[in-house]
Amino acid sequence: MKLIILDRDGVINQDSDQFIKTPDEWKPIPGSPEAIARLNQWGYRVVVATNQSGVGRGLFGMDTLNAIHERMLRTVAQAGGRIDAIFFCPHTAEDGCDCRKPKPGMYREIGVRCHTDLAGIPIVGDSLRDLEAAVEVGAQPILVLTGKGEKTRIDPALPAHTRIFPDLAAAAIHLAAST
Repeated sequence: MKLIILDRDGVINQDSDQFIKTPDEWKPIPGSPEAIARLNQWGYRVVVATNQSGVGRGLFGMDTLNAIHERMLRTVAQAGGRIDAIFFCPHTAEDGCDCRKPKPGMYREIGVRCHTDLAGIPIVGDSLRDLEAAVEVGAQPILVLTGKGEKTRIDPALPAHTRIFPDLAAAAIHLAAST
């Protein structure tokens, strides 16, 4: 089975500068749940890797984060798909952990847990930190223009071999065609 790693906010669901703090604030980007279902049908294991510093900032607790993720899993299941695992970093930037993107610790942990070398694995994000962490582990960075993607696209630090797509649905179609 193939592996794909997706960021959450801005890739699967609408992003917010005020954080997604409740299940009601979690709103899927149109076409993303269906894109995950298609990825599953094409043999991909879908794993989510998301920075969730709202936990570390005290904006919401683990029960709320779990409820938000339950809503995401339900929404994807209603579209006929599944997310195989969710990895998250609850730390703030000031904590200096290795799991908060752009550091590669969370991706490395996914590789270990999935018994997979991440070289060439597609990692889809909407921010520079997602792509920088992907490059660190030898994965294929994919930028979607949803969420912070439009702003990220013009960043001079954008990794040179980043593939760019309008949204997760378009990225999924490209991945299916190239496998």
